[in-house]
Amino acid sequence: MEGGSQRHGSLFDGWNSPPNIVTYVRIVLVVAFLALYVASGRFGSEDLSLRWAATVLFVVAASTDKLDGWMARKYDQVTELGKLLDPIADKLLILAALIVASCFNEIAWWVTALFLIRELGITLMRFLVIDSGGSVIAASKAGKYKTLFECFAIALLLAPIPALVGLETGPAHIYSLFTAAIVYIALILCLYSGGEYLYHTLLKR
Repeated sequence: MEGGSQRHGSLFDGWNSPPNIVTYVRIVLVVAFLALYVASGRFGSEDLSLRWAATVLFVVAASTDKLDGWMARKYDQVTELGKLLDPIADKLLILAALIVASCFNEIAWWVTALFLIRELGITLMRFLVIDSGGSVIAASKAGKYKTLFECFAIALLLAPIPALVGLETGPAHIYSLFTAAIVYIALILCLYSGGEYLYHTLLKR
């Protein structure tokens, strides 16, 4: 929820809490995912099994987003550091995947650029809010839906279905069109939630 900005303790209070440790693990998983994705090649052309492994690891890493949030709420271990690192972990995973996908020509660079501008801009704003003495504003509902659609879109993009059925076949084109539609929905939610965050942040200044 986009709540009021009350002052809290140090940013590093509760840095070693179990939910934050899960977040640290998610960040480490990004590195492993990237290694598999890059090694698999475009549409898994270098190694299809590595592409499947990258897809599975992405889904696992993305799914743990719910785990640390659930743990933090259940055991009353919500921290300022957790609220900051949780979306950063999401952004590292998602933006890294998009950049590699664009390098492989699996997604247009302009799409990745818009995601990058929004995500990096909001992350910078979060740091500015902290630097000015405010508390981190938690993700809104639109932001959470954005993350859900981003993860779904990238999972579809990563799954080497077109390579399995043949890149130039009808089913592959239908799959690619469906994936593109989910990507554009995620992009719309990304830009909307970014504007919403900007509005709420400036409103409270």
